[in-house]
Amino acid sequence: MPLLSPDTLAHCELCPRRCSADRAHGGRGICGAGGTLKLARAALHLWEEPPISGESGSGTIFFSSCPLKCVFCQNHEISTGNFGLEVPEERLVQIMLELQEQGANNINLVTATQWAHLLPHSIRAARARGLTIPIVYNTSGYELVDAVAELGDLVDVWLTDFKYASAGLAASLSNVADYPAIAEAALAQMAREIERRGGTRFDDDGLMRQGIIVRHLVLPGHVADSLRVLDRIWNSVGDVPISVMNQYTPNAAMRRQGGELARAVTDEEYERVLDHADDLGFTTMYWQQGGAVDESFTPAFDTTGVLSPAIAPTARRGQS
Repeated sequence: MPLLSPDTLAHCELCPRRCSADRAHGGRGICGAGGTLKLARAALHLWEEPPISGESGSGTIFFSSCPLKCVFCQNHEISTGNFGLEVPEERLVQIMLELQEQGANNINLVTATQWAHLLPHSIRAARARGLTIPIVYNTSGYELVDAVAELGDLVDVWLTDFKYASAGLAASLSNVADYPAIAEAALAQMAREIERRGGTRFDDDGLMRQGIIVRHLVLPGHVADSLRVLDRIWNSVGDVPISVMNQYTPNAAMRRQGGELARAVTDEEYERVLDHADDLGFTTMYWQQGGAVDESFTPAFDTTGVLSPAIAPTARRGQS
């Protein structure tokens, strides 16, 4: 039986936690997801990397729940709070088509891991009804190699995090000690899938039609781990486009806790990571100018677009 089959929900192993929850009969996984699709927002988003957002925006669909439990998560309302509205799978297909109608450059599936069993049928159904723009899989990087392989012909752009190089840091901040090994294996499979399909492609407007962008969020006080993350990316898949982000914003829990994660990343910390990326030889790097620490990078999770089409935004803030 394929991993990404609705029939597997009775013994869920969609993510590397393989918690075996019976989501088909009322159970919930460690991720917090049950048996009915739950979405928190569906709208054009203008603050992704330039080849994803472009000028008209990325058609982002935010899925509720998350296999990770990052203590600093800025999307905690949906990742651990499980906020969202339950909708049938057919609504997901409709949303993809509505976002294309609004002018989206792509369909950006944000944290869809725990709902990936619905994606093969939904994407194919949307394609059959006229969806022509690329599918972007926006993930924490905590993915099973088998899941990546099964999505290989359906996902056009892998927008993946690589959060940690240290198992200890991954355990303390995201409750998954196996994160570095899992993320590296998943990234290698993403690279194989893109290579199998002919490699990275951009259109005449500079928008990515097919490929990988690896994101890394620099955390205050953990620059040494960031440098090792870049080493692992380089050693695993070589010169892929990377996005080095300095938008870390302490959430309320981190502010109460105090310590390094209660502050923003300093300019010196960020520059050290950028310099190391240059030294390694990355030729395509997206970076954020000063002032990136801002709540505007986190959209309002208010169920916009979930039950009816959203109104397209009129302003943007970009990345460099």
